[in-house]
Amino acid sequence: MLNRRILRIKAFKVLYSFAENPSMSVAEAEAQLEISCESARSLYLLMLLMIPTLTDEASARIEDARNKFNPTDEERNPNMKFVENGLAPLFRDDPDFTKLVSRRKLSWDQYDALVRNLYSTLVTRDYYREYMASPERSLREDVNLFVKIFEQEFVDNTHLASILEDMSIWWNDDLAYSLTCCCDTLKDLASGKRWSLPPLYRSEMSSRLDVESDKAFIYKLLRQSYACFDKYSRLVAENVSQWESDRLFTTDMVLIVMGLSEAKAFPDMPVRVTINEYVEISKYYSTPKSRSFVNGLLDRLIRKLVSEGDIVKTAPVI
Repeated sequence: MLNRRILRIKAFKVLYSFAENPSMSVAEAEAQLEISCESARSLYLLMLLMIPTLTDEASARIEDARNKFNPTDEERNPNMKFVENGLAPLFRDDPDFTKLVSRRKLSWDQYDALVRNLYSTLVTRDYYREYMASPERSLREDVNLFVKIFEQEFVDNTHLASILEDMSIWWNDDLAYSLTCCCDTLKDLASGKRWSLPPLYRSEMSSRLDVESDKAFIYKLLRQSYACFDKYSRLVAENVSQWESDRLFTTDMVLIVMGLSEAKAFPDMPVRVTINEYVEISKYYSTPKSRSFVNGLLDRLIRKLVSEGDIVKTAPVI
């Protein structure tokens, strides 16, 4: 489920916590990393749970309308297509899914206002109206509808983001990736596959024996970053001007230390791959000027450490 960029980001956040709190032990950092990684699957489950939850909201609205004192013909004979979608039962009746959701105490029950607002917005959308007007009834069509819901109603939804932030400190910045995983799952269901909890690490999803373990990668990177943090942070400070040193952000320091640690820990990792990854992360977690700063200083320091023998690379240093 988690690819290496997401894993780097999670390790970066843990190392940032260490930079702010140097008393944090390696064991504590690894425990934080494990919780952070596993929490991404909990968010994935919670977002899938929105499918039966929205379906139940639609069903409740229909029943309320039918029970009015003087319902209209449309309220007496509503369009049941959304309520009878084929996706909701796949999750509602799946024993593995329901067991995991219950065990992790995942629910939208306390956030009925969000669910009501989502459904009220949904019924105004053109794509929803087209779905309801179409005579086709198929799981694939239901999947296409919910993929649009996930992409258009949940992304950049400030109300949802605020709720998730309150629900778990580990879900900050995980929503977009979790939604992508949800959409991949829905497309698999449309092709006839049965739902199962995805492996935590992307490498575990491959049947190839020669695929390197992502779990081993990220834990090795975190340990190397811990071991080299003091040395590499001093090196960064020594190789910037006094003006830059006074304005050096902790985020940039941590990103460069991690980049140097990755270059050291993985001799066969191309240097440009490592630099590009930390430059990308800097776009989202540091200042507008950090991209060029991280790119230039990380490149210069890796070359310096390679020439001194501190870092050994089997891949070309370009």
